[in-house]
Amino acid sequence: MELGIAGKTALVCGASKGLGYGCAEALVKEGVNVVIVARTAADLQAAAARLQAVATQGATVNYVAADITTEAGRAEVFASHADFDIVVTNAGGPPPGDFRDWDKQAWFKAVEANMYTPIALIQATIDGMAARGFGRIINITSSAVKAPIDVLGLSNGARSGLTGFVAGVARSGIAAQGVTINNILPGLFDTDRLRGITANAMQKSGKSKEAVQSAQQARIPVRRFGQPHEFGALCAFLCSDLAGYITGQNMLIDGGAYSGTF
Repeated sequence: MELGIAGKTALVCGASKGLGYGCAEALVKEGVNVVIVARTAADLQAAAARLQAVATQGATVNYVAADITTEAGRAEVFASHADFDIVVTNAGGPPPGDFRDWDKQAWFKAVEANMYTPIALIQATIDGMAARGFGRIINITSSAVKAPIDVLGLSNGARSGLTGFVAGVARSGIAAQGVTINNILPGLFDTDRLRGITANAMQKSGKSKEAVQSAQQARIPVRRFGQPHEFGALCAFLCSDLAGYITGQNMLIDGGAYSGTF
């Protein structure tokens, strides 16, 4: 399938590993130039080399080691490249825990990373996209937005706030100017984030890693965890020229774990 985005330039956040990497990989395979950002330079450098090896149609891979959740980090990214056709927002989710233990700073940190940072990136790029007549913004959120998980309250709250914001902006005047904004809601994928959730469950239950993972997979109809390349494929399609009639949506990709009709 020809996605029609070769030669476009994408910013992919949190792309040194996991779901962000999966998105960057899918995009470079479609000939999209990517700028990947994460905090650890060594991990980014290794990821960039792997991405360049699979890039097609002369696509380039550049990286910026920065904390995208800070103003300084965002300034560093935009100093490296000013105009993006595609933006994939992604920041590590806040830690699981008991809501009784979260103070104001814990909440502010969660909102900063998982609500305000995507909004800031949208503010910085959306008008340029509209002026050029094409733009795709993808926010990596969580299936917990649709089916909240008690121990992920910080994520539930911050990401739900972003979801509400996107619902309005995606349907504003920018939609008629070729700019779409969608959220992808991952379930359990084989990433460091899942490993952290698993470790928390092991600590709380006293069960082995194998027992916890078996129970996790038993709740997924496909009986396995998702893989980053599967997530990336959905991201690439939503970024494509073919997806111009899809905006303001929350795309759940969870192996069928969410049992609701809507």
